[in-house]
Amino acid sequence: MSIRVMLVDDQVLLRTGFRMVLAAQPDMDVVAEAGDGVEALQALRATAVDVVLMDVRMPKLDGVETTRRICSDDNPPKVLILTTFDLDEYAFSGLKAGASGFMLKDVPPAELLAAIRAVHSGDAVVAPSTTRRLLDRFAPMLPAGAGQPRHKELERLTEREREVMVLVAQGLSNGEIAARLVLSEATVKTHVGRILTKLGLRDRVQVVVLAYETGLVRAGGGGG
Repeated sequence: MSIRVMLVDDQVLLRTGFRMVLAAQPDMDVVAEAGDGVEALQALRATAVDVVLMDVRMPKLDGVETTRRICSDDNPPKVLILTTFDLDEYAFSGLKAGASGFMLKDVPPAELLAAIRAVHSGDAVVAPSTTRRLLDRFAPMLPAGAGQPRHKELERLTEREREVMVLVAQGLSNGEIAARLVLSEATVKTHVGRILTKLGLRDRVQVVVLAYETGLVRAGGGGG
């Protein structure tokens, strides 16, 4: 089945460009478009969507609040935030609102397509190292209390799981973590799965956010 994609951006030319790229793919289908968050929510009530490409700055209802509302529904589509370097703080807010990751608006087509497919399959949305660079940039904007002693949630993790969580937040792939800890990649994948389950997180992007918020990892990439 084709991946059903929705484009949400107030710039018609950008939507047109993305639609042309996606339409050329045999496994993707642009099923809806919207110029703002209000239109997006209305469209989602009438159309089944797998992945939403979401702009952040839009009239009526911005991408962050739209993402929050989408992700509060049962079995929501995946959301990829579209951002530019000067809007990093919005991208982070989008991740906290439930987005599965973010892409730069000038991303090469091949990377955009790979990200959409990764999201749809449930894998990591964007390179963890990219997420880390984003978080490093806006770490001073974290809400009050961030960087305080560990959340009680983290006490559910074993020492090894905390090690893995730190390395995920530092931007390492499963293969790199396996090499660092002298484990098999399958074992690392199991640890990541247990971390997600124990902490009630959806994906490794949320692992990164929580690691920064709890101070398990600090800006600059060091463990807390």
